Amino acid sequence: MIAIIDYDIGNISAVGNMLHRLGIKSKITANRDDIDRAEKIILPGNGAFDACAKNLQESKLIPILEKKVLVDKTPLMGICVGAQLLGNNSEEGKEKGLGWIKMNVKRFPSSLNIRVPHMGWNYVTSLQPTNPLTKDVDCETRFYFIHSYFMEPEQEEFILLKSHYGMDFAAAVCFENIVGVQFHPEKSHKYGKQLLTRFARDF
Repeated sequence: MIAIIDYDIGNISAVGNMLHRLGIKSKITANRDDIDRAEKIILPGNGAFDACAKNLQESKLIPILEKKVLVDKTPLMGICVGAQLLGNNSEEGKEKGLGWIKMNVKRFPSSLNIRVPHMGWNYVTSLQPTNPLTKDVDCETRFYFIHSYFMEPEQEEFILLKSHYGMDFAAAVCFENIVGVQFHPEKSHKYGKQLLTRFARDF
């Protein structure tokens, strides 16, 4: 069972609905026992970084998540702001992230003269072709993005997928059993289905 963490960040049912359509057992939950029993975890995120960080802190779920992810090595996928929370901090706010991946979150520079937020479909390139999550990635693979900030890992080896919007940026990061995707796989049709299936079965 995949536990989709519910920490009061708005509508997260789209992820659960996609997994249900794929025949993958999941549960939207804030219950510690559910999380402790989960084989895999998804940390969604919606809205501002500080609001999500505060809600996660107030949920009192960080200790059980740290046990599962850092000690038990349960695979976890962060989505959008949920992916950004895996890092140290964000230029969007003052709250600290979880610090599970050494990276910071930065705003697209105004000097690029691009429309922010970045909304729409973007192609991606795999930097880790042997990773089980990227076996389906080819020159046609694209995902749906909605974001004004991007992840900047301290080491390039943490970048799983890269994309381009005025500049190259990390579309997905990965460190050991932890993966974060800046895009929304639940809104990315067949490409999102491929990624979520890989996460559920192979990662």
